[in-house]
Amino acid sequence: MGRATYCGIVKYITPYNIYPMPEIRVALAGVGNCASALVQGVQYYSTTKDRTGLAHPVLGGYGVEDIKFVAAFDVSEKKVGKDLGEAIYAPPNNTIRLFDKLRLGISVRRGPTLDGLGRYPRQIIKESAESPTDIVDELKQAHADVLINYVPVGSSQAAQTYAQAALEAGIGFINAMPVFIASDPKWAKRFEEKGLPVAGDDIMSQIGATVLHKTLVKLMADRGVKVDETYQLNVGGDMDFMNMLEEERLKDKRESKTSAVRAMTKYSVPTRIGPSDYIPFLENKKICYIWAKGRYFGGTPVTVELKLDVTDAPDSGGSMVDIIRAVKIGLDRKIAGPLVSASAYTFKHPPIQMPYEEAEKRMLDFADGKLPR
Repeated sequence: MGRATYCGIVKYITPYNIYPMPEIRVALAGVGNCASALVQGVQYYSTTKDRTGLAHPVLGGYGVEDIKFVAAFDVSEKKVGKDLGEAIYAPPNNTIRLFDKLRLGISVRRGPTLDGLGRYPRQIIKESAESPTDIVDELKQAHADVLINYVPVGSSQAAQTYAQAALEAGIGFINAMPVFIASDPKWAKRFEEKGLPVAGDDIMSQIGATVLHKTLVKLMADRGVKVDETYQLNVGGDMDFMNMLEEERLKDKRESKTSAVRAMTKYSVPTRIGPSDYIPFLENKKICYIWAKGRYFGGTPVTVELKLDVTDAPDSGGSMVDIIRAVKIGLDRKIAGPLVSASAYTFKHPPIQMPYEEAEKRMLDFADGKLPR
């Protein structure tokens, strides 16, 4: 493996790439807080040599600065028709601002609403009067490589509509939300038959509630502690938490987070995980409480309590820049179907669950061409 330097960043040359690398053309389905943090973060790393906060500054020869946004879709009248650099700051978005203003030259198009607006968000989000655009045509005209699904929790119809659009446009698909696409055998087969990579489901933050909970339970189990019970409670003040007040939209979300933690032990553990309340003044802050009870040597009891306080949207951005590059590597190598290792590293409900450290090693081996997927 060779190496080259670009803007102060070392880029590695594997048998699958020759420096310099082409850009990664990304489309966004949903311009909420997570999309805002991702767009701002990519702009930040594209204009500075600072690489703080990146687990993998270079992955398979690609840097974060190689990501370029080329299309975006939303339903809000405050976002549709606006430049993406303006729309990411439109209310009710309330995540951190890294820039006062951005202009990216990409106009947000009207997407289909379907089930994308829940009972509570409908009270504050007014839909655009424009007719929904032809998503497939927009993706083709933008020459997108990858479509990221950022529609709200519980939006099964909307998520599947965007997945279908990616298939018809012939591009890779990243399912950031807890609607099962990559981990659903039927959808996985459809992407495989089309010769396209798919990754998902439900993005796992860099240092978020799920990865922390997984790590704690696995640590206890690896150290011989019998884990008897565990729970995780989350509160926040953004649209995600408002949307999750509607319990009917939470089935996949609870399954996604719970399955990730339960996979860390070889035995069944009574587990309760999920959002507990919406607190408006917290804005995009997420506060998580994790509790676990177990028994160690001689059956002696132990309990562990953790509190996590993070700004939610940027926390997912650090994982998203890795999976974007992994999907582009999959496209470059003409890999079809779910990206198993990269999905296990970056998602709560991947096709195959793995411990965090194993998933990272396998993803890096995939990026270096040592593993097929």
